[in-house]
Amino acid sequence: MFNILIVDDNAAFRESLKEMLIDRFPSIVVHEASDGRETWRILENLLPDLIFLDIRLPDENGLEITRKIKQQHRHIPIIIATNYDLAEYREAARQYGADDFITKGSSSWDKIIAHVESLMRPALRESPLA
Repeated sequence: MFNILIVDDNAAFRESLKEMLIDRFPSIVVHEASDGRETWRILENLLPDLIFLDIRLPDENGLEITRKIKQQHRHIPIIIATNYDLAEYREAARQYGADDFITKGSSSWDKIIAHVESLMRPALRESPLA
């Protein structure tokens, strides 16, 4: 089973992304968090196969969350998803260990789907059902 965690304080964005992912990949499980506390609570019990992570969260910076996750679980791909397409944010995301950076308003669903598919291929090959 492929688990995705969406961390964003914008409930409408989380729901849209979740619906799009489940529509395209019916076998995935999508978990949601709206802040850092919820993120850490989920990560205590689940290591997702992919994380979508906003930069600006109410209680913790998404870049710092990325750095902490990557220190312990380097293999988990993290895609920064933000409204702010700034060169400084892109560079910071790279330095903190993010695997990709998308801008919510201008990244197409097709790009997101293609990226998720590329990440799912190795996991599906390792599956005992594959």
